[in-house]
Amino acid sequence: MSVTDVYGLKGKKGLVIGIANDQSIAYGCARQFRALGADLAITYLNEKAVKHVQPLADALGAEIMLPCDVREHGQLQAVFEEIGKRWGKLDFALHSIAFAPKEDLHARVVDSSRDGFAMAMDVSCHSFIRMGRYAEPLMTDGGCLLTVSFYGASKVVEHYNLMGPVKAALESSTRHMAAELGPKGIRVHAISPGPLKTRAASGIDRFDELLDQAARRAPQRQLVTIDDVGYHAAFLVSDAAKAVTGNRVYVDAGYHVVG
Repeated sequence: MSVTDVYGLKGKKGLVIGIANDQSIAYGCARQFRALGADLAITYLNEKAVKHVQPLADALGAEIMLPCDVREHGQLQAVFEEIGKRWGKLDFALHSIAFAPKEDLHARVVDSSRDGFAMAMDVSCHSFIRMGRYAEPLMTDGGCLLTVSFYGASKVVEHYNLMGPVKAALESSTRHMAAELGPKGIRVHAISPGPLKTRAASGIDRFDELLDQAARRAPQRQLVTIDDVGYHAAFLVSDAAKAVTGNRVYVDAGYHVVG
């Protein structure tokens, strides 16, 4: 197999969950998956999101576009069932979603509500576990599952609050999933980008300050882009990374070494 074949994604089928607009990390990843030849299935949160996601799905030549609100019973499973009917297999899937109620996200961790914490954990972490369960029977030739984390999973980041423990759980789940699914050739990773101006991140209190700090302190003195994340995601789902699993991969201009 040539180097081009190893790094390319031609013939591979991938699912991308989490595109909200053209600034989404999920869109940056999807764009690189498609550039390397992958066929894509795309999801959108609800009917209000269609007008933002549909043009992006069209630009990506997405063969499948379906609603997926992981809070709604059965929607996530329905996505995988449709992929099974249409494609009969799945080679990779990206989970790039997170949510916490605003009142809990802006509060101290010790003041977070039981219901708010449970919802944040369900949407941001357990939905990835469920995704792995539904993907497993479709990845008959192995595959790769990716999720998106953040530096606040391992260090206390001011104003990140509730999402710190939630992302820590997500990273731990990634390692367990890698161990459990590894015998079937299914690899699992958490990508940890530096701060990015996305709609999801805009809900974090004083997020602009975090962006400024990251740009000043990162060894490369810059912020990363959604395409930077996409380049690495495309590598991880390619055959070039077939012997790599269970990692938290930083794409943050080196911020994690000094943050």
